[in-house]
Amino acid sequence: MTTEHGNLALSGPVLRTFLYYTAASMVGLGAITTTSLVDGMFVGNYVGGDALASVTLLVPCFTAAFAIALMFAIGGSVAAGKHVGAGDLDSAAAVFSQTLIGTVVTSTTLALLSLWFEGPLFRLLDVPTSLAPMVGEYFGIIRWVLVLQLTTMVLYYFVRADGHPVLATTALVVGAVGNIALDALFVVHLELGLAGAAYATALAQVVQCGVLCRYFWSDARTLRLELRQTRWGHLLQASYNGLSEFINEASIGVVLWLLNHLIIARLGVTGVAAFSVVNYFIYLSLMLAYGIADTLHLVVSQNFGAGDRERIRSFSATALTSSLGLGVLLGAVLFVWREPLTGWFLAPEDAAVGRQAVQLVQILWPLFLVNVSNVILSCYLTAIHRPGASAVVAALRGLVLPVSLLLTFTALLERSSFGERLSEWAFLAALPAAEWLTFGLALILSYRHRPARLALAARPPVTAGEPCPT
Repeated sequence: MTTEHGNLALSGPVLRTFLYYTAASMVGLGAITTTSLVDGMFVGNYVGGDALASVTLLVPCFTAAFAIALMFAIGGSVAAGKHVGAGDLDSAAAVFSQTLIGTVVTSTTLALLSLWFEGPLFRLLDVPTSLAPMVGEYFGIIRWVLVLQLTTMVLYYFVRADGHPVLATTALVVGAVGNIALDALFVVHLELGLAGAAYATALAQVVQCGVLCRYFWSDARTLRLELRQTRWGHLLQASYNGLSEFINEASIGVVLWLLNHLIIARLGVTGVAAFSVVNYFIYLSLMLAYGIADTLHLVVSQNFGAGDRERIRSFSATALTSSLGLGVLLGAVLFVWREPLTGWFLAPEDAAVGRQAVQLVQILWPLFLVNVSNVILSCYLTAIHRPGASAVVAALRGLVLPVSLLLTFTALLERSSFGERLSEWAFLAALPAAEWLTFGLALILSYRHRPARLALAARPPVTAGEPCPT
């Protein structure tokens, strides 16, 4: 969080500071996104459309685990940032330590539960009998990989927040490049199928975690890891502040579970494979959103602790403007080049899946115009410690509106003769409708909690001088 010339978040030029942290985050998260996209390309082209569907059917399970880890990571890093901004380094270290310990314990418990209850879990996820062996092969490996992956993700947030964005980004890039190379080895060369993709992810996570652990030998780090903890109130408070991120991620799992159920009932496994292709682009947009959100969490939380309304306003306006521009660009690119983009993930023999994916893009592209901005507005509310308002935005965007509109649209199309003249994918118009409704409410809540109306502590002095990022 600091350099030899001062704290960049508290005293650096707003635009330069925003670009510095966002560029580092975008490179790192871009590496993660590239890995996911390339994974999909390898699996779709060399294992087949059924393999894409198999992974997608497991996504609701994965998102439940990631929801808890993100709650710890974002809530914890925001809380630590506030403590550092206020000069309370002991509390910051306690948050850091308790969050890492909580992540390891929770992810290990989830892995064991998924092993003991695998059969009921697969039935809950609507895994067709024909895909059960392929799903089991992949999940048997990846459940243990998630323990390391979630812990590494939480560590990444703190390393980045503690003024080591280059190290954090380097770890993500090294892990991503390694994962792509290992995919080529295990999936293409050794022809290990979905198991090969899981092995590639496992080894890449080991490398990524190893790079991140260099943080513990840094003389410039502020946070200390203390395994012996007695007062766990810091973790509870951090988790509460990260509640909206938990809702965001958990809601994705619920919505995807409902989507899988509806798509299998209406279009079968082929439909799930087609949605898998488009879902990679939704994932891309969210990763880009998190690149901006990571910066917003860091700089706003510290300036909130320091009591600087003007810097909170400037950073927030910059983040929202960037997210709106990015959303328009994504929506336009996907709409104009929908056929070649969806074709990247499919072999020629899966042409039917490709046609369905193109139809799906034609319905979903308006979603991309505002979904990035919705994430940013929710993150702003988290960073200023308004978890209730942030949770409302997250719940509406991620769960309440998508589920209610999906069920409503499906029922209306099935009971109306008008539905017979529409695309079989028309019920998915509920997703962009949910994003736009949320956008309106998120703007209202963010305006109500604008920086000018925040009750802030008196700002402590910060080191003068322009920071020199390294």
